[in-house]
Amino acid sequence: MKLIKVLAFSLLTWSATAQTLKVPTKSPLQTIKQEFALSSVEIEYSRPSARGRRIFGDLEAYGKLWRTGANTQTLISFGEDVKVNGTPLKAGKYTILTVIGKEDWKIRFCTPETSVFNFKEENVIATISAKSVTLPFPIETFTIMFGTQTDSSLEVNIMWENTLVPFTITTDIDEKVMATIDKVMAADNRPYFAAASYYLDNGKDMKKALEWVNKAVEQQPDAFWITHTKARIQAKLGDKKGAIATATQSISQAKAARNQDYVALNEKLIASLK
Repeated sequence: MKLIKVLAFSLLTWSATAQTLKVPTKSPLQTIKQEFALSSVEIEYSRPSARGRRIFGDLEAYGKLWRTGANTQTLISFGEDVKVNGTPLKAGKYTILTVIGKEDWKIRFCTPETSVFNFKEENVIATISAKSVTLPFPIETFTIMFGTQTDSSLEVNIMWENTLVPFTITTDIDEKVMATIDKVMAADNRPYFAAASYYLDNGKDMKKALEWVNKAVEQQPDAFWITHTKARIQAKLGDKKGAIATATQSISQAKAARNQDYVALNEKLIASLK
C-alpha cells in the first residue's frame, strides 16, 4: 500500500513538472508592427532557421504552396484600405501564403483562417507577383522586415537563405488628409502648425501654408520649430531675405531652449539661401 502511494505521488510530481517544462521553440514567433499612413501594419510569423539545409528548391520546393514561415499561419493586418504591388486590399487581417519560384513568387492574401492544410481557392482575396533578388550574403533565420517607407508607401521584405522577396504597400492618404484639414480648419481650435507642415511637405499652396504658419507663430511665439517651418515656407515662396531673417530668429529661440539640432537645421537653411 505504501509503495502504491509513493508511485502515485511520483507520477503526480512528474506530470506537474512535464506540464510546466518550457524549452526553446525551434521556430519562434515574432510580431512586427509599423505605423504607416494614418494607421499601422502588423505581421505575425514564425522564424525557422536553415541549420545547414538547402531551403528554396529543396526543403521548400519551387511551385510549392508555402506557409511563409513555420508552425501556424503568417498573418498580416492593415489598419486601412491599401494596395499591395498595386492590387487593392481592404483593411483587415489576412493569411500570407506564397508559391515559391526561381525568379517570380506568387504571394496570396487569404482569409485569416486559411492555411496550407485547408487551402481553398475561394479563400484567396488577392494574389500578387513579386520578383526575388539574390543576396550576396546568407540569412540563417527566416526574416520578414519593413524596409523603405514614405508617407504613402511601405516596403516589406521576405528574406531567407540567399533570397529576398520585396513587395510594396501603398495607400492614398492625401485625399483623406486634405478632407480632414478642411474640416478641422473650419473649427475654432485650429491646428495651424500641423496643416502648414503638411502643405509644406506635400507641395501644396505655399501662400496658404504661410498664412497658417503665421497663425501658429502667434499661438506659440517662442516655438523654434514653428519659426523654422515658417522660414522653410518662405524659402519655398522665393523670399530668401525673409527666410534668412526668420531662420536667424529660430536660431536665437533654439539656443535659448538649448536645442542644438534646430540651431544646425537653421544654419543649414541659411547657407542654402546665400
